[in-house]
Amino acid sequence: MPFNISAFKSNGLVYGGARPSLFNVFMSAPAGLGIDNVSVDKFRFVCKTAELPESTVSAIDVPYFGRKIKVAGERAFQDWSVSVMNDEDFSVRAMFESWSNALNRHVSNVRDPSVSAEQYKTDLEVIQYGKDGSEIRSYQLIGAFPTNIGAISLNWDSANAIEEFSVTFAYDYWIPAIEASDKKAGGVNVYGGLTAVDGPAGPV
Repeated sequence: MPFNISAFKSNGLVYGGARPSLFNVFMSAPAGLGIDNVSVDKFRFVCKTAELPESTVSAIDVPYFGRKIKVAGERAFQDWSVSVMNDEDFSVRAMFESWSNALNRHVSNVRDPSVSAEQYKTDLEVIQYGKDGSEIRSYQLIGAFPTNIGAISLNWDSANAIEEFSVTFAYDYWIPAIEASDKKAGGVNVYGGLTAVDGPAGPV
C-alpha cells in the first residue's frame, strides 16, 4: 500500500540514518620524509570535512551494425579532498607543505633525492561512526599523496572565523576496511580487503 509510514519505518531508515558529521580521518606519516607524528595526529582533530570515496567504472561503447552496446571498462579512482582548520602553530599546513616540497622542489624542480617513489606515499582511512559511537563503515585509501594544498583566504572583514584550507590527494585505490553489513547484519566482506577496525595511526 503506498504512503504507508509504518512500512517506511520498518524497511527504510531502520537504524535512524547515517549522519555526515560523525566521521574521523586518520593518516600515517609517510616514510622517509621526517614528518613528526604530533602533526600527523593533530590532523585527525582539525580535518573538518571529508568524503567517502566515489566508485567509478567506465563504459566501453561497442558498435555493431549501427547500434552500440556498452560493456564494463576499467575502474578509475578519483582524487580525494578534505578541508582542514588552521591553528596558529601552522603545524598541519607546514606538514603538507613539507610533504609537497619533497615531491617536487619549489626551486630545483626535482624530487627530494633521499625519498624513493614509494616513500612519499602513505595510507589514509576515513571512518563513519554510528550514533552510538561504533564504527559502521571505513575506507582505506592506499598509496596517497597530496597534489594540491589550497590557499588560505585573508580578509580584514573576516571576524569570528577560523582559517581553513583544502588538501587534495591522489591515491592508488581504496578498500572498504569495515563493511556496514559486517557490523549490522553479519555480512561478509567480498572485497578481499582489510577488516581491521583501527586507523593507520592506531585505535580511536
